[in-house]
Amino acid sequence: MEFKEPRGNFDRQLFFDLLKTEQKYHYLQFSPHIFESLSSTNQTLWELINQGEKPGCVVIAMQQSAGRGQWGRQWSSPLGGLYLSLAIPTLGYTSIPQLKATDSYQLTLASAWGIAAQLQKHGVTVKIKWPNDLVLNGYKLGGILTETKVNQGQITQAIIGVGINWANSVPETGINLKMWQKSQNLSCISSLEMLTSTVLLGIESGIQCLNQEGIGVVLSYYLDLLVNVGDQVYFNNLLCTVVGVTNQGELRLKKAVYDTEETETKEIVTQPGTISLGYG
Repeated sequence: MEFKEPRGNFDRQLFFDLLKTEQKYHYLQFSPHIFESLSSTNQTLWELINQGEKPGCVVIAMQQSAGRGQWGRQWSSPLGGLYLSLAIPTLGYTSIPQLKATDSYQLTLASAWGIAAQLQKHGVTVKIKWPNDLVLNGYKLGGILTETKVNQGQITQAIIGVGINWANSVPETGINLKMWQKSQNLSCISSLEMLTSTVLLGIESGIQCLNQEGIGVVLSYYLDLLVNVGDQVYFNNLLCTVVGVTNQGELRLKKAVYDTEETETKEIVTQPGTISLGYG
């Protein structure tokens, strides 16, 4: 592994030891690059890929000056949080099925489930909020940003960017993991290094499941952790109920349609970014 040691308190040897001890499947060969501060871990990882880095390359920063979330939104990235990006196997690698550009959200669903499941193994009762947020007690713990490069309609390169609130300040709708653990009198995740290892292994397990078991299996796991099922939301001025998510990451809604004789329930789907499920 190659490291660029930050000036802060991130213990690279502890991180290395945790990763080596906990990684069971070795689906990815992690190659971390650790920085004190970056504008964006996703941007830096794309630059490293262009220089020849392979899947498994990881960029970790103690803070970001221009972190971004879904749809170009700014992601606040102060010291104390976890900010990383991971290059994952795509078209051209042995035993990796082809993914169409329209299937890119499958990578997000798989990563969200993998991270949440890995955190739950350590006792963190995290859930998923559609499409790409991790939540604790109804507050935002973190988020995922998938970026891809496409050639002739097929995904040829992909990276998963993750931001998790560890000990950093958070807005009213957010929560950091250290704060939550203290409130629960727990110490499930004992350090930022452990959180980093846990998140990477979660992404690995999610992408491995997607590639080996398919989106149907991943989606069933994802839905088990989705907090939104059963919620009532307004869509096009109609009251609808959330019933699930499609293979492409669309939200499935059911609405009641009334006529003079009977009430009929119809299902509609909506793309990520077209409806806000909100917090609180």
